[in-house]
Amino acid sequence: MKVLITGTSQGIGKAIAEFFLENGHQVVGIDRQPAGITHGAYTHHQCDVRDKDRLPALGDVEILINNAGTQNEADIDINLKALIWITEKYGVQPHIKSILHVGSASAHTGSEFPEYCASKGGVLAYTKNVALRVAAYGATCNSIDPGGVLTPLNACVIEDEELWAQIMEETPLKKWATPEEIAQWAYFMTVTNTFCTGQSIIIDGGESINHHFVWKD
Repeated sequence: MKVLITGTSQGIGKAIAEFFLENGHQVVGIDRQPAGITHGAYTHHQCDVRDKDRLPALGDVEILINNAGTQNEADIDINLKALIWITEKYGVQPHIKSILHVGSASAHTGSEFPEYCASKGGVLAYTKNVALRVAAYGATCNSIDPGGVLTPLNACVIEDEELWAQIMEETPLKKWATPEEIAQWAYFMTVTNTFCTGQSIIIDGGESINHHFVWKD
């Protein structure tokens, strides 16, 4: 299938693109950074997802994965507004089979930077809106909402022993996800899944269910 993925130069987006390529799909990537993937079935367009005038003309996209995002840098514009117009341009059309937004567990917990949480919270509502509209094409729209993931963007806390110990205390599984683990979820929700729609799946190692229950022994 023809798969469009935003934010493919590193981290989660790159891992998702590579997973789809390994499984025989044609992948188109959009990222403001140069291509980080070399593969015969991969096409890279270097542009900012906010730049409507430079977005490539692509026909018959069958799977759209909105992964491009930022933290503390025009969060609303990149994480929400650009995601919306990418989806409206490439996703809401008769050839679409599945749309997936990469959100954040913070949209459910509110436990991060204000504008970041707000941007990802907007993705939750928009996911349901899109699911209702693309159902007419027999397509699904969901979001996967990761907690901590071992990416370069999170190096500042991963490499800080004290902060990392605190984070692990908050995470029942005592680990963060790898980008490859998130890629498996992305593939499942867009290729394997054909019925679940309008849902937001939290993938955070149990951090959001940690309730710190205290009681006398």
